[in-house]
Amino acid sequence: MKFPRSKILQLPLAIMTTMMMMPTTVVSFAPSLQRGGKVSRHSTQAIRFSTLLFDKKQNKDTSTTDRSELVDANQWLEAAVSSTLKTGGFDESSFLVGILGDLHIDPRKMEDYEEGKNDWKPIFEAAQQAHGNTCLVSLGDLGESKNCDHNEANPAELFAGTTLCHEMAADFLGNMAEGVPYEVIGGNHDLEGIDEFDTDKENLEVFMKTHGKPTPHFCRQVADKTLLVGLGSTVFRDAPFTSHEVIVDQAQIDWFENLLKTHPADDDWKIFVFTHAPPNGSGLRIIQENHVVNGCCWLNHSNEGQCRKFIELVREHRSIKAWFSGHFHLGQDYQDSITFPTIPMEEGPYPNRGSCVFAQTSVMRKGTARDGRQQSRLLRGNKDGFEICTVDHQAGGKIRLDATITYRDNSHEVGIYMHDDKAYEHDNYFKVYQPTEGDLQFVCGADTDEVCSITDDDPVTMETKAWWRLSSNRVLGVLNGMLLEYDQSTLAPLGLVLTKEELLGKSITVVDSGIEECIVDDFDDENEGMEGAEHCIKEREQAVLVHDLETNIVTIVQPNEDGSYWRKIVRNKIARMKEKRREQAAIQYIQERAGMDDKEAKKSIQSTWGPYTSTSGNAL
Repeated sequence: MKFPRSKILQLPLAIMTTMMMMPTTVVSFAPSLQRGGKVSRHSTQAIRFSTLLFDKKQNKDTSTTDRSELVDANQWLEAAVSSTLKTGGFDESSFLVGILGDLHIDPRKMEDYEEGKNDWKPIFEAAQQAHGNTCLVSLGDLGESKNCDHNEANPAELFAGTTLCHEMAADFLGNMAEGVPYEVIGGNHDLEGIDEFDTDKENLEVFMKTHGKPTPHFCRQVADKTLLVGLGSTVFRDAPFTSHEVIVDQAQIDWFENLLKTHPADDDWKIFVFTHAPPNGSGLRIIQENHVVNGCCWLNHSNEGQCRKFIELVREHRSIKAWFSGHFHLGQDYQDSITFPTIPMEEGPYPNRGSCVFAQTSVMRKGTARDGRQQSRLLRGNKDGFEICTVDHQAGGKIRLDATITYRDNSHEVGIYMHDDKAYEHDNYFKVYQPTEGDLQFVCGADTDEVCSITDDDPVTMETKAWWRLSSNRVLGVLNGMLLEYDQSTLAPLGLVLTKEELLGKSITVVDSGIEECIVDDFDDENEGMEGAEHCIKEREQAVLVHDLETNIVTIVQPNEDGSYWRKIVRNKIARMKEKRREQAAIQYIQERAGMDDKEAKKSIQSTWGPYTSTSGNAL
């Protein structure tokens, strides 16, 4: 039956807007400046801050400057320092941080790294001369995840995660510029020294020792009341699913939460966070499809409680001012690579991202870029706010201002995009889609009809966009011909449920299975202390059906044991390597017994999998 129009989903405003790039009227005043529109008091405030600290040319009105222009690093630095000194100089709150994305160092291909170092040196030298509050932060994934002709004794050894890898990375990071300290956090490849180390613990110890780290995380006070905080991935061999999930262990999460409690915004603390992958709820929309479908897109992606914990901390602690991440190997030219924080509800849509700006970071070496861009992030600021810039390694280290953020008070700030979106037709990435008016949006909940027809007997096509919330509060959606699961709070994509091959040309319906489960709710004051049997929410058990309209075959989309729907089927790398070795032994056996060639033998080999279907590291 057709689902009643009255049941069309009106998603809460906070959810509807979490994954979207916020409207120009809220966070991006640059278009009004460029087109001669009215300048708001917030954009004027941001320009005043920018002119004070970072004017590109002396005595020039920055409000009329084309901010998208790339400026030579040396010229900009000279202008910035001299202009600032004339207007009162830097103070103890001034700072500058260089942020490097996934390095993936290959010892055979060091040219781009040397050029990148040359790009950064004058930037750091000028900042050292101006105020001395500097730091370099690496977001992890230090080595190339393949053999790099680095070990003659083991020509198959992966370079990433080895002692040699970390020694080369430490030398590179530690000699970026004289007097500039560096910090590093672990990514999903930094414990990949699987031939050298038997355990994650052994690999992690070498990682920390080589980089002079007492813990996987770090905390550095870079300026007055300003902290740089990093959280690192500590699991590879022991990952419950894909080894390329970025997993921050519970001890770090507890440490981080305590740090936030002891450094509140009310005491003027400003905290900048660094992790390899972004947290669920960051709102970043330019990501890689393979990270989504394989369950390694967000921090602690496969652990539902931990995955959402990070954005909950951001919402609670407004001392967190910005959060930088890498992982996707995508550039910084897209406005969707930066998201701005919560604003007062009366001023526009209200995505609850606390007081935090989230920024994605690109890569330095061309061979590691998924969209051809070679860029790093530059963070610079003081007590009044901060700016996020791009250092373009394909243009001799030229600096482009990407976003200006000014503090209204300890808990609120205003962000402005400083250039238009620069996506190109050849770019290949998965752009997170927001629910939009005109999409099919439904609630298939406890108070609705027993049959919820999502596509109304129409077959799914590549253009179908449908979203629905089940009685269990799980959110499923059709996009790009695939069935995906989305986080029920942030609407961030969690993973693949059905592929295009399994879904296209078929219809989707949600039906009741006839059972209601009692979900015990939190007690209210009146019921506190009573037995919970009579104080529960009735959750209807439902079945998601995919109907082949030609054959009338109906496929039931069964949830996982934890109630989620996305396919948690990509095992960690160690498990898959063992399976492949067993397959190779079987191939060799049948070749010898049946006289088959290699191609014939591979076709004749099958495995029993339980819930798994292949040794592939990709759910597609």
